This record gives sequence, structure tokens and C-alpha cells, in this order.
Amino acid sequence: MQQLASLLARAEQLLVRLEPLLPAAAPAPDWENAVAFRWRRDPGKAVGALRAVHQAPSIRLADLCDIDEQKARLDANTRQFLAGRPANNVLLTGARGCGKSSLIKALLNAYAAQGLRLIEVDKSDLTDLPDIVEQIAGRPEHFIVFCDDLSFDEGDAGYKALKVALDGSLAAPPENVLIYATSNRRHLMPEYHAENLENLRVGDEIHPGEAIEEKVSLSDRFGIWLSFYPFDQDAYLDIVAHWLRHFGCDAQEIARAERPALNWSLSRGARSGRVAWQFARDWAGQKAPEASPKPAQRASKGKKR
Repeated sequence: MQQLASLLARAEQLLVRLEPLLPAAAPAPDWENAVAFRWRRDPGKAVGALRAVHQAPSIRLADLCDIDEQKARLDANTRQFLAGRPANNVLLTGARGCGKSSLIKALLNAYAAQGLRLIEVDKSDLTDLPDIVEQIAGRPEHFIVFCDDLSFDEGDAGYKALKVALDGSLAAPPENVLIYATSNRRHLMPEYHAENLENLRVGDEIHPGEAIEEKVSLSDRFGIWLSFYPFDQDAYLDIVAHWLRHFGCDAQEIARAERPALNWSLSRGARSGRVAWQFARDWAGQKAPEASPKPAQRASKGKKR
């Protein structure tokens, strides 16, 4: 008995010495003062943490022009989710800069007061999805896990982790969590011309058709697909005009900006909402009156006492 007590005492002393070397527990998320969060894993730590984003983008649904059909569909799904009715995970795919991620951020601003919250997760951290869901499963808010610009290479661990989180785990997903992902690829994986030829050999794959099925199986687990397309000239100019009005330009200034806006899109090789917004910022910034520079503080010439 005395030997056991001595062993326990030594073990306690060892724990006291090791405790300062252990990583500190992650602070609890600031649920009360933030509506957006990022999942981050610090170097050297095995477990990540939810970090509050206190300066969320101010984009509104009304700022997103010429994607009315996609906007209405995602808005309806999100309202179903907030009302406690069945709703789907959503994959938004298509042309770059056409409003995929902006639409999700605008929904957060529209419905944050109704309990909507956004958690941004990088592709490299998708293996932590079970830990994220565990933290938010019992909360009263409704959470959208947001994966932006998603794509995978062969063998990515996040690929299977996301498949399981969507529709493959033994445990049912919590009712207060949905996944919204954006990607330029509809099937999220690289595809090759040879894979369309079922009767030809593709590498060492004996059944190449089954390998193709594996590639499309992830996107199939999203209940809703929304496709975004490049804007035509009229739609692009509509978006330019919207943002110029937002920056305080009048109708005459907007009319003068049309030709420069088209030249800007040609130089960028795309007509998209992002390009329109970037042009409007540049144009409005050049036309705005220059702010008076603040007078420089004079250096004291007095002797130090």
C-alpha cells in the first residue's frame, strides 16, 4: 500500500512538471459578438479552434445583379433551414468572379439577426469537420459551414472527410448545420479525356468507369447544384453602373464610364461581377476629390530635460 502511495505521489509530481509544457486550451468562440467564424489550427497544435471574425463583409443581396435565379434558389433554401424545415447542402459552381462566394456572405448579412452564422473552413482543414460539428451541434443558432474555391487532387484527405460529413457518417448530421461550397469545377476533381473511354485502359485501373463514379460521388452528395455563367456585355455594364452608384457617381459619370469599363474587362480577359466591382472602385477613386493631407507634426526642438 505504501509503495502504491509513493508511486501515485511521483506521478502527480510528474504531471505538475509537464502541465506548463502542454498547449493552452483554445478559448471559447465569441458567440455573442460575432456572426462569422474561421476554423484555424495553430502550428504545433493537434486541435483547431473557432476564431470570431468581427469585421465581416458588408455585401448585400441587393448588390448582386443578374444572378436572380441563383439568388432566389439559395435564399429559399436558407430560409427553409432557418425555419427548421428540411433544406439541402449546396454546391455553387461556374465562372470565376460571378458572385458565388459573395452570395453566401450576403445571405449571412441578410439573416444574421435570425440566427444564421457562417463558419469558413479551408480545404486543408476539412478533416476537422467532425470536431467543428461537435462544437456547434447543441447551439440554438443555425450554422453554414462555408468551403470556398473547393477542388481536390487525387488522394486528398479532405475529399473523403467531406464525403462523410455530407452523407456518409453513421451519425446523423445535426439539424442546425448545412454545408455551402463554391468551386470552379462541378465535380471538384480533375477529369481527363481518357476517362471518357470506358473500353480503353486508363493507367493501372481495371474498371475505369468505377473510378469515374468515385470522382462524381462527392458532388452528388450536395442536394442542390447552382451554376454561374460569364456575364454578357449588358449584364456587365449593369453591374458596373450599380457599383458606381454605390460609390456616389451620378448618371452622367456612369455614362462616361461605359467605354472605359469595357476596355477594363478586355484587359482582364473576363466580364464578371468581380471585374465590374474592381473597375468601379478604380473609376470612383480617381474621380473623387482628393482629401487634404494632414499637417505633419512638427518635431520638438527643445532640449530634453
